[in-house]
Amino acid sequence: MARSESTDVLVVGAGPVGLTLAAELRRAGVACRIVDRLPARLPYAKAVGVQPRTLEIFDRMGLVREVLDAAVPMRGQLTYENGAERGRVELVLPPEVPYGFAALPQCDTERLLEEFLGRFGTGVERSTALVGFAQDPAGVTSRLTTASGEEVEVRSRFLVGCDGAHSAVRKGLGLTFEGGAFPEEYMLADVEVGWDLPAGYGVRSTHRGEDGAIDDLLVCIPLPGNGRYRMSMLVPPELSAARQAEAAGTAGGGDGVAHGLEGGTAPALPDIQKVLDRLAPEPVTASALRWSSVFRISHRLVDRYGEGRVFVAGDAAHIHPPTGAQGMNTGIQDACNLAWKLALAVGGAAGPRVLAGYDAERHPVGEEVVGRTVRHAAEGVQADPTDRETLLLREAQLLVGYRESPLVTPLAPDDPAPLRPGDRAPDCGGLTGDIAAHPVRLFDVLRGRGHMLLVYGDHPAGDAPLDLASAARELTGGRMDTHRLLAAGARERWTGVPHHHDSRGEFAFQYGAGEGAAYVVRPDGYLTACLRRPTVGGLREALGRTFLP
Repeated sequence: MARSESTDVLVVGAGPVGLTLAAELRRAGVACRIVDRLPARLPYAKAVGVQPRTLEIFDRMGLVREVLDAAVPMRGQLTYENGAERGRVELVLPPEVPYGFAALPQCDTERLLEEFLGRFGTGVERSTALVGFAQDPAGVTSRLTTASGEEVEVRSRFLVGCDGAHSAVRKGLGLTFEGGAFPEEYMLADVEVGWDLPAGYGVRSTHRGEDGAIDDLLVCIPLPGNGRYRMSMLVPPELSAARQAEAAGTAGGGDGVAHGLEGGTAPALPDIQKVLDRLAPEPVTASALRWSSVFRISHRLVDRYGEGRVFVAGDAAHIHPPTGAQGMNTGIQDACNLAWKLALAVGGAAGPRVLAGYDAERHPVGEEVVGRTVRHAAEGVQADPTDRETLLLREAQLLVGYRESPLVTPLAPDDPAPLRPGDRAPDCGGLTGDIAAHPVRLFDVLRGRGHMLLVYGDHPAGDAPLDLASAARELTGGRMDTHRLLAAGARERWTGVPHHHDSRGEFAFQYGAGEGAAYVVRPDGYLTACLRRPTVGGLREALGRTFLP
C-alpha cells in the first residue's frame, strides 16, 4: 500500500523553471514539494543565456546578486562568413534598463536557485518520478516512485509539470503538442580556447556553398572561466544520434518528440577541433572538454497551459530553437507568472479569473516566441524587419506584456499614457528618502514585495493616500503594500505611508505620472491598473479582477 502525504502544490521537474516556481511559492508562504526523476543536477551548460528580464525577476526575488557574481556579461556577437568578418552586433540597451545580457551555465543557474530555495527549508526530492495522477474538484492525487521503488501517494491542491519536452504531466493531462522538428543535428561542447577575440562576445561563423546555402556552422557563447565557451556546430554523420536511434527503433524518445540532448556517441575533442580548424576566426586549439553531446531541435506548443488544477510550464509547454536564448528565460517567466496566482488561490483570495489568467497571458507569449525563434533559425535574426532597438528589447524579453489579459483594467483607447495596464513596470532611479543619504531605484522598493500600490503626488483630484493605502490592505486581505512617490521638493503631508522623492523626475517620465496618479504592480512586475484619478471605488474595481471581494 502506497504511503500517503499532502502539500499545497506539487512541482514536477527541478530545472530552472521548476526551481523558480517552487522558490516563488515558498517566498509567498505556500507549502510545496518539488520532485525530479534524476538523482542529481546534470553538470551541463545547456541553456546559457540569461536575459535582462530574467535578471529583473531574480532581483524581485532577492537572488540577483548571486547570479551576477557567477555570470559573465554578453556584450555582443562577432559574425564571420567564409572566413571574413561580416560585422559586430553590440548588445546595448537603453540606459533606464537596469541589467544587460549575461551568460551562465544552466547547471550553475540551477545550483543558485536550489540554494535559494533551501533558505525556505525546501529541498529537491531526487530520484523521484511521477507515474500518474488524477484530479477532482478539490485537488490532485499523484503517484510517485522513489529510487528504492517505493510508491508514494501525494495529495495536493495543485500540480505543475515543469518536466521538460517529454513531460509526464502534459501527457497525463492529454494536452496536444503540435509542431515539427528540424532535420539538422548539432554538437554541443563546453571547452576552452586561447584566441585573442574580445571577451564577452559570442562568435557566429558560417560557410556558404556555391548555391548560397549555409553548409557549415560554428556558434560560440562565452562562459565563466578563462577562454571558456559553449560551442555548437553541425554534427558529422558518424555521430548522428538520429541515425543511431532509428537503427535502434527509439527515435523521438519513444513519444515522437525529438528535442534536446540525445543519447549515442558523445563528440570528443578531435571532433570539435575539426570544426574549429574549418571555421574559427583564427587558428586555435580546443582543450579542457567538460562535456559534450548531440542535440536536436523541435518546435512545439501545447494547446493550453493547464486544465483544472493541473498546469504546465517551460519546455513542458513550449519548445523551440535556441536562437536568442529564449527557452529557459520564457519558462522562468511562466513560473513567475503562475506562482503568484497559485499563492492567491491557495490562500483563498484569488478571484474566479486568476488561474485562467495563466493560460490567457502565457499561451500567446509561447506562441510568439516559438514563431519568432523558428523564423530566426531559418532566416537569421538580421532578417527581422523591426529596428535594432526594438529587436534587442524583444530578445531581452522586455516587451512581453499582457494588455489583453482579463486581469488588467484597460485604459481608454485614446489615453496617451506611455504605459498601459499589462505592461512591464519599468525601473527608475533617483528616488531619495528622508533618512538615507543615497538615492535608490524603484526596484529596490519593490524587491521582495507582493502586490504594491504606487501613489504619485498629493492627489488633488482623488482620494487621500491614507484612504487608498487602507483600502488596498482591506481589499486584498493585507496582501498589498502602498508606497508614495513625491515630486522633487514636495513636502510630505501624509504620515503613515512610506515614501520617496522622485528627485530626478525619472518615475514621472517613465510612467507618465501626473499629480494624483496611482499604479497597481503585481508580484511578477507587471502593471494591473493605472489610475489617473485614484479613488477607493476605482481601486476596488481594479482589484476585483484579481482578488475575491
